[in-house]
Amino acid sequence: MITLHGFAASNYYNVVKHVLLYKALPFNEHLIYTSDDALLTINPMGKVPAITTADGVNIAESSVICDYLEEAFPSNPLYPNNPESRALVRQIMKIAELYFELPSRRLIPYAFTGTQAPESLKDEVRTLLTRGVNALCQLTHFSTWVVGEQFTMADIYLYYVNTIVTAFGSSQLEWDVIADIPGMKQWQITLSQSPIAQQIEADRQANMPEFMQKVTAQIQAAQGQ
Repeated sequence: MITLHGFAASNYYNVVKHVLLYKALPFNEHLIYTSDDALLTINPMGKVPAITTADGVNIAESSVICDYLEEAFPSNPLYPNNPESRALVRQIMKIAELYFELPSRRLIPYAFTGTQAPESLKDEVRTLLTRGVNALCQLTHFSTWVVGEQFTMADIYLYYVNTIVTAFGSSQLEWDVIADIPGMKQWQITLSQSPIAQQIEADRQANMPEFMQKVTAQIQAAQGQ
């Protein structure tokens, strides 16, 4: 059986968890945080998520894990058959990661400490988010799903990337980022109502108090308190 390592407050952990649930694959969850030294034996980079396959092989990086799951378990496919369409799905995933998630993530320390990020940093984040918005306006369709009628890996990836964008990018920048992409708001609502997304959200909410305790302890340690 597959073991999924990480914690439910992590958006990339939830990307992989959604794929596992969508494909109806049996798996165990191993609660472990990035501050735990034991994680280094599973992923030398000390990041979550990671999985251990039924054969005992450890695999890290969410996009790599997702590709592995698609190749190893082709039922309930999450990529189109057409090579160009598969490339489009991967392109959207990469843009979401580089121009949505990563820029917004730079604002997390300020949100967690209840402070405002420097204007210079906000300007940098706005510039990158604007590139992402412009690209996704061109590449997405939202009819019903991101690239059309088929639910794909791009839907899962973008949905959980947006949790970081809306929680930190939008709040710090006072900008409803996803509202600038036609169809994205309604798509977000539709996907949030799926049983899998609701199960994952319930697990995320249950994990948040413990996760925030970990974050607070790390911040206090960094500040020498």
